[in-house]
Amino acid sequence: MFITFEGIDKSGKTTQSKFLIERLSNLGYTVKFLREPGGTKISEKIRDILLDIDNKEMFPATEFLLYSASRAQLVNEVIIPALNNNEVIVCDRYYDSSLAYQGFGRGIDLNIINFINNFAAPVKPDLTFFMDIHISELNHRTNKMYVQKDRLEISGDSFFNKVREGYLSIAQNEPDRFVVIDGSKPKDEISSLIWLNVSKKLGISK
Repeated sequence: MFITFEGIDKSGKTTQSKFLIERLSNLGYTVKFLREPGGTKISEKIRDILLDIDNKEMFPATEFLLYSASRAQLVNEVIIPALNNNEVIVCDRYYDSSLAYQGFGRGIDLNIINFINNFAAPVKPDLTFFMDIHISELNHRTNKMYVQKDRLEISGDSFFNKVREGYLSIAQNEPDRFVVIDGSKPKDEISSLIWLNVSKKLGISK
């Protein structure tokens, strides 16, 4: 099974991914956790380029193609072999991020995004959780953490509003795959809702 978590930064994707992995592992499943961009030696090097705040001159097309290159490496080197080995993949971001960030956020033609996504990442997730938070909550969590923002995180409220609306549009178009989660709810409540959907998909009664 291939499960992905999507959302704007600081929405709780990584936290909930780890909760889910622990629960699946305790039931005996072999689970592999991945992040995008990253997950392979090559993909991690591309990640460094993408998030480096010194690369402010990067054009949207360059950004999208770098994400796609990282993703293609991850799919072929890790995801396909793991799925063929009956492992469960839990991935923090996948190709929906490109639709939301580079498509809706940066304004790249969605047809181009979809075409390259299908080429670079032909493996479709079985289940995708969109951790939805408002931009005001994003800013609150970022300020509370006192961490330096990366190149994507300095894009501004207008950009992230477009990204959020993009995710909601994708979720509306793919209701069988996408589950929209209110990321402002308590962590335990979110975790229970995620488990309800995953266990149903896997046919787990526990």
